[in-house]
Amino acid sequence: MKNKLSFRVSIAYWVVLMVPIALVAQEHGAGEQQEGHHRYRLVDIGTFGGPTSFVNPAGNGGPYINRGGAGVGSAATSVPSDPAMHRLFCSGLDGSIPFVFHGFEWRDGHVNDLGAIPPSAENCSDALAVNARGEIVGGSENGVFDSAVGFTEVRAVRWKDGVIENLGTLGGRHSQATAINNRGQVVGWALNAIPDSFSGLGTQQRAFFWQHGAMHDLGDLGGPDVIAVFVNEHGQIAGASLTNSTPNPVTNFPTAHPFLWEDGRMIDLGNLGGTLGFPNALNDRGQIIGTMTLVGDVTQDIFLWDRGELTDLTQQSGGVIVTANAINDTGEIVGLECLPSGLCDAYLWKNGVTIDLGTLPGDCFSQAFAVNAKGQVVGQSFSCDGFGRTFLWESGSMIDLNVFVPPDSGVQLAEVLAINDRGEIFGDDLPGDCTGNPQGDDTQCGHAFVLVPCEKEHSNDNGCEAEDATAAAIQKNPSVANKILSSQAEVGLNPREIESRIRATFPRRNLLRGWPQK
Repeated sequence: MKNKLSFRVSIAYWVVLMVPIALVAQEHGAGEQQEGHHRYRLVDIGTFGGPTSFVNPAGNGGPYINRGGAGVGSAATSVPSDPAMHRLFCSGLDGSIPFVFHGFEWRDGHVNDLGAIPPSAENCSDALAVNARGEIVGGSENGVFDSAVGFTEVRAVRWKDGVIENLGTLGGRHSQATAINNRGQVVGWALNAIPDSFSGLGTQQRAFFWQHGAMHDLGDLGGPDVIAVFVNEHGQIAGASLTNSTPNPVTNFPTAHPFLWEDGRMIDLGNLGGTLGFPNALNDRGQIIGTMTLVGDVTQDIFLWDRGELTDLTQQSGGVIVTANAINDTGEIVGLECLPSGLCDAYLWKNGVTIDLGTLPGDCFSQAFAVNAKGQVVGQSFSCDGFGRTFLWESGSMIDLNVFVPPDSGVQLAEVLAINDRGEIFGDDLPGDCTGNPQGDDTQCGHAFVLVPCEKEHSNDNGCEAEDATAAAIQKNPSVANKILSSQAEVGLNPREIESRIRATFPRRNLLRGWPQK
């Protein structure tokens, strides 16, 4: 399968710059301890008759799975899509699946087709976030063709009690909801009617806050285009805003800074010397992690913003932090760190100290993508030739999650994208009829999945085998997936070379945003 190393794009013109980097290192391994791990049962979510389903790539908003175990994403129907339809909603993860996609909800063992704005069968939708009350937000086509951009209009929507609600716009033709909290507050972006040359959609793209039936413009940091990506339980919002309308000579795009919005005001998080910055995650303490370019806009570093203090996290005493993919409510950060030895591993960071999570036995490097409040970490561990396995790190050791796949199912877990505080894990897999495609590419025929812990009310569920069955599965199900670098000869490339190759090999899109591609 292909690792989702970039993001889905929300609009036609803002292209991705802030791309996570996967690096290769020399062979090493984590401990082989398997004790202290939970047992899980696998649920393959399937599709609505089409070839694929997926959980949205990390960093697009959320939460993708709530504290009660309900999860959301998008699945293909059997209805072919029209070329005039919105390609970002009707084409799967890589833009090449010509079917109508609908947002899905997985709840209490059942998968629900969320439909779309009528006519539902003809319009595409995508679900990006679900709160503890079961309210879901995302986007849906409305069936109206926008001749100015050449595809169908999209509207921010909320699903509540099985009913879809069009949240409208700020006077323009498109909008998209990205996140919702447990208070029912929704954030995202929407167009107004003021002409604009930077959004790529003809008019200004603005960040919105929606509550009690009304959409509000959050304001800006001085520029015309703004987007909101995350909202926490206190109503704090993280996003990015242009600070002016003057393109910079290197990026050919105006300066953009990340922001925190609270109590009716937008706080500029600043910069690390460059002109572009974007948030990757926001927790309930108001801490924000993300990426910012340095002077010259050629390189980028990882930042942490905490109570008014901006910190460059890239240089650590024990190595270099390359990506920061998630932060939990205790301030723990996970991603990929390269060590002085040349090894590059998943890490867990807190209060200035990083823990090297290692790799699965025999692998060369790893990267973490999500962490819950209990410190359980999920991610991918890669062999020296680039084949990857999904992992769960807890109790000081790492386990291959494929041990919980029924041995005769033919399924391989391709990537993990979210974990809630109950330990339920959400991601994408390769079903038996998909693993044989030339690159094991889950974008073409993969399915969304959920791993449910075998405890409490789920302890006797089908698939919750005894401990000895799980141990046997470790031997029977070695799992291979995700070829990202062609050979061991590529070990030793510097980070910028590897970043360039990954961008060229794994184009991804982002329903939220895109930054100037150089």
